Amino acid sequence: MLKIILIAIAVIVVVFLVVVALQPSEFRVARSTTISGPAPAVFAQVNDFHKWEAWNPWGKIDPAMKQTYEGAPAGIGAIYTWVGNNEVGEGRMTLTESRPSDLIRIKLEFMKPFAATNTAEFTFKPEGNQTAVTWSMSGKNNFMAKAIHLFMNMDKMIGGQFEQGLAEMKSVVEAAPTK
Repeated sequence: MLKIILIAIAVIVVVFLVVVALQPSEFRVARSTTISGPAPAVFAQVNDFHKWEAWNPWGKIDPAMKQTYEGAPAGIGAIYTWVGNNEVGEGRMTLTESRPSDLIRIKLEFMKPFAATNTAEFTFKPEGNQTAVTWSMSGKNNFMAKAIHLFMNMDKMIGGQFEQGLAEMKSVVEAAPTK
């Protein structure tokens, strides 16, 4: 009887390992909105990490989060680091590409609660007097991340926060006086 139980456990473990190994090796989460404002105004909200305080959804989760800024004041080379509670963790963002009113690419390094390096991107598409903005995050899944994603859906984990951040950004840009 013990032999049958051990064989059954071994089969379950092997099946689990195979299922994990077959999971996608990359992920991408993206959300979009349209903001009534010119692309340069929307772009400026993302290109300067100092402006994120007005719309960053994680800042509202942990108002006591410690934030620091290094490097360039905005654009390529700007660096933002944070240390917060268990919900926001600890990490660093480095702005690596900045094409006015078109694209911003950010190297996103998480230290806690899990170590990971991902890429965040914001794209801007002018549509008359409006701007369509898309916020995305992509990265690679190692074996452990594949196992975690079996139980935790990345899209559900951060998609809502992207939506909240974009809604806040929309409010900030649309409330700003027009020039």
